[in-house]
Amino acid sequence: VTSIGDKAFQNCSGLTSVTIPNSVTSIGEDAFFGCSGLTSVTIPNSVTSIGEDAFFGCSGLTSVTIPNSVTSIGDEAFFGCSGLTSVTIPNSVTSIGDEAFSGCIRLTSVTIPNSVTSIGDGAFSGCLSLTSVTIPSGVTSIGDGAFSGCSGLTSVTIPNSVTSIGEYAFYWCSGLTSVTIPNSVTSIGDWAFDGCSRLTTATIGSGVTSIGEYAFRDCSGLTSVTIGSGVMFIEQYAFGYCSGLQHVYCHAVNPPSADDSFYHTPISSAKLHVPAESLDAYKWTWPWRGFDSIVAL
Repeated sequence: VTSIGDKAFQNCSGLTSVTIPNSVTSIGEDAFFGCSGLTSVTIPNSVTSIGEDAFFGCSGLTSVTIPNSVTSIGDEAFFGCSGLTSVTIPNSVTSIGDEAFSGCIRLTSVTIPNSVTSIGDGAFSGCLSLTSVTIPSGVTSIGDGAFSGCSGLTSVTIPNSVTSIGEYAFYWCSGLTSVTIPNSVTSIGDWAFDGCSRLTTATIGSGVTSIGEYAFRDCSGLTSVTIGSGVMFIEQYAFGYCSGLQHVYCHAVNPPSADDSFYHTPISSAKLHVPAESLDAYKWTWPWRGFDSIVAL
């Protein structure tokens, strides 16, 4: 046997164990879809790809070994594997598919190797037990909703290789306490950090030119924000409902366009820090003039 075909064992809910021989090079789409009784699986070194939905809904799966031969993990490959507690992705993998590990609610740790260049949309969405993640230096983009709803996530490291953070990327990661966005990032997607209620500080690098709609909305614990010198546009409600905001350090010489960005945020009691040569410009520009005080950086 060289391949396990599409839907080969789909919905075989009574299947508890499977032995895949070294002759197999590919596991097809939906191959073990809905095999809720399967508790562990070892994928041999001969396998190079894990197809879409291959282990979708295998809720009894507690451990999986992915060998160094695998280069890609398909979309929704381990979607809804609610019993999976940890996974190690080998250095051979270059891409993690959309929603590949979405809904793995007991997944506490994941190792993403340097070989990975892209993290798909919703790749780890709804992984409630995931506490920390290090995004390796090879990754250039964090997909839409990649870590959305990871309420247990307390820390995340974003490397200098990342150029874009997708929409909803860390949406409602309510345990996240601080975030630093490196200078390599040029855009922060809409709703990227919306609902991160425990986020206290956010530092946005100088490479960012625009901050998306609702990007940090409802971050009620946010007390301090540093906005890089490259920011030109802050979209509506980007910092809306940030009830604890006390300091904004904006390094942009020209006041960014930000009409409704601080909607329902008490900027009238917050302090704005700007370049000394730009004090007058900020004092005459809305919404910046609405801050309690504007001082030189």
